[in-house]
Order: sequence, then C-alpha cells, then structure tokens
Amino acid sequence: MSYDRYKTLKLNRPEPGILEIIMGGAGKLGVADATGHAELADIWRDIDADPEVSVAIMRGEGKGFSGGGSLDLVERMAVDFDTRARVWREARDLVYNLINCSKIVVSAMHGPAVGAGLVTGLLADISIAARNARIIDGHTRLGVAAGDHAAIVWPLLCGMAKAKYYLLLCDEVSGEEAERIGLVSLCVEESELQAKALEVARRLARGSQPALRWTKYSLNNWLRMAGPTFDTSLALEMLGFSGPDVREGAKSLREKRPPTFHPKSPF
Repeated sequence: MSYDRYKTLKLNRPEPGILEIIMGGAGKLGVADATGHAELADIWRDIDADPEVSVAIMRGEGKGFSGGGSLDLVERMAVDFDTRARVWREARDLVYNLINCSKIVVSAMHGPAVGAGLVTGLLADISIAARNARIIDGHTRLGVAAGDHAAIVWPLLCGMAKAKYYLLLCDEVSGEEAERIGLVSLCVEESELQAKALEVARRLARGSQPALRWTKYSLNNWLRMAGPTFDTSLALEMLGFSGPDVREGAKSLREKRPPTFHPKSPF
C-alpha cells in the first residue's frame, strides 16, 4: 500500500504492523485546509485496506495535536454552496470511515486539539492525552452547531450533562480533566505521550487481530446507532454556514476578539 498521494499527512512505520499518521510540522500546529480535510477523511479507507497495518497511531507534531479548519476554508464555505457540500461529504466520511475502519486506532493528543483532527482524537479506539492537552470543540464559538463528531460520541463518553456544558460554552478540557470525566482513555505527561502510544499500539499489534477487530466492530455499534443524531448535527452545522453568525465568528477569530452575535434568533 502506497500513501504517496497524501500531502498534508506524514506517514511512518515505526514497527511492523504499526502505522503512524502525523499532522502538522515542526514548530507548527496542523490546520486542515481543503486538501488536509479531504485527506483526513480518505486515509481510513487506505488503512483499512493495508494488509501491513494492524494498528494506527494518530498524533500531531510541533505545537499541538490539531488546529482545526483553516479560516480560508471556513470563509469559503460561508459563501459557496459547492464548497459547503463538499466539506459536508468529507466530514460525514471522516466519522463513518473511522468508525468502520477495521484496524485499531490509537490517538496521542498534546497541546491544542481542535476541529477535524479532534474527530480522530476522540473517535480513536484508545485515546491518550497529555496533561497539557487543550481539547476544544469550537463550533458554537464560530457560530455554527456542534457537528463533526460531537453529537455522536461526547454524550457516550462523558455523559449528556458534561457534553452540553463543553459543547455549548466551548470551554477547553485539559488532558487531566478529560481523563477524569471519561472523555479520553488515559492521561500522561507530555514527555511520555509518544512512548505510551507506541507501547499501547505494540500490545495491540501483537494481539489476536480477529478478536480485537470484531470487538471494535461490536462496540462501535453504539456509535452506529447514534448515526441519525450525528447526521442531524452535521446537517445543522452546514446550515449554519449559510447564516450571518459564522461570518461574524470567523471575522472575530481573525481579529482575535470575542464575537458579537445578534442577541435574537427566530430559531
């Protein structure tokens, strides 16, 4: 299996049976532009079909795990239907391709974990966060509904009360707090993060692959049952990209100030 077509993701095989997927670059926080967003959706089909991969590790390089979608892409979605429709399809495929990927996925999150990258971080089968991780679902801060992965997995991981608190207010969740409320599997020191992810991946790669993959498939039926909830959230997120609030949200992010949304809404 060749991964040469991927331009925004770096791929590495640290040990037999293990594939490392790396977002971002040295000193930079990975941001999903149009190419990167599509690649995050597509990569799971290739991993599923790769006979040399038993376990995939998803991690960020540089300042953090992931920085979310580029503002250029967000602003394009706000004014262009074709872009909005394409990103909707990719966001849908990212979630379902990851859920249906037969290989075990381990995530290793440090620093900011936002946007499409966070989808992989929290939908991974084993999620590991550094204490300095800053998990943020920033959709409502941008002026759109919390789509992506939020409705399909946050209530299942940490309960409805915590899910609503963090998704409605866009408060960040530290790695330590994420472990406490059940949002991630483990929390470790940043200096231990990569080694711990590799240790877990190594144990999984040495295990019975049919047993592990069939266990994953069975457990992920909980997520498949939440598919209609996810589809609704994603459709409403895309609807929000056609409204005025997202333009103010994107502008406020560029200007590094709080957004000023209209206080009244007909909805």
